[in-house]
Amino acid sequence: MSPLPRTQPLEPSPSSGAVARDGSPVEIYRLLPPDGEPQIIHAALRQGARILDLGCGIGRIAAPLVELGHAVAGVDDSPEMLAAMDPRVEPMLGDGRTVRLDRRFDAVLLGSHLLNDRDATGFLATARAHLDYGGLLMAEVYPPTMDWAAAVGRTSDLGPVEVTVIRAEIEECDLDAEVRYRLGDRSWHQPFVARMRDESELRALLVDSGFAFDRWLDALRGWFVARRETGR
Repeated sequence: MSPLPRTQPLEPSPSSGAVARDGSPVEIYRLLPPDGEPQIIHAALRQGARILDLGCGIGRIAAPLVELGHAVAGVDDSPEMLAAMDPRVEPMLGDGRTVRLDRRFDAVLLGSHLLNDRDATGFLATARAHLDYGGLLMAEVYPPTMDWAAAVGRTSDLGPVEVTVIRAEIEECDLDAEVRYRLGDRSWHQPFVARMRDESELRALLVDSGFAFDRWLDALRGWFVARRETGR
C-alpha cells in the first residue's frame, strides 16, 4: 500500500461501494489479503501485547493479530474503512498524525509505508505519545532494493485483485507513481507520492523523534522494529 493514496474509480458506478475520505475504495481494501505481515509482527511481540495500529484501514493486519492473541485498537480517518473492519478490533476515528488517546500500548504499528510520507514526523510523534517506556514501534517502509523502474507494467495478484504499477518516476529521493487495481471488469487508479529513505536517513528520522532503531524484521528490509528511548 502507498502512503496517503488518492484513489479514483475509472468507471464509477452505483455498485462500486463506499469510498474513504481520500477516495480509497473500501471494496478493494476488504479483499486485499495480508502478506505475512501479522506473523512477522507477532514473532517480535510478547503474547497478548496491546497494539495500536495507526492508519489501520479495514484491519488487514490488525484482525489477524487479534486471532494471534493480541488486543488491537485501530485508528483511521475513514468511517467507511472502520465500518468494514473486523469487530474484534477496537475502532477509533482519527488522524494518525494528530490523534491523542489517554492510553498507552506495548506496540504501535505504522504500516502501509506511512514512514515514506514526505512528512512522517507526525506519525512518529503519535506513536511515541502512545507507547509505554521501552515500547516497540513496528513500521513498514519501501525496501531500499525495490526497483521501481523495473516494476512498471508488472502485474501481481493479491487475492482476487490484480495490482499493476503503471507509472513510477523518481527525482532524487522523491517517488511519484501510480498503481492500478483491477477487480473483475472494474479498475481504480491510485496515484501517490513518497519519500524513498535509505537506512541512514531512516535512523536519523527515528532519533529525531525519540526512537532507537533496533532491527529489521524481514530479509527484504521492509519491516523494522524501533524502541522508544526512555531518556527523552
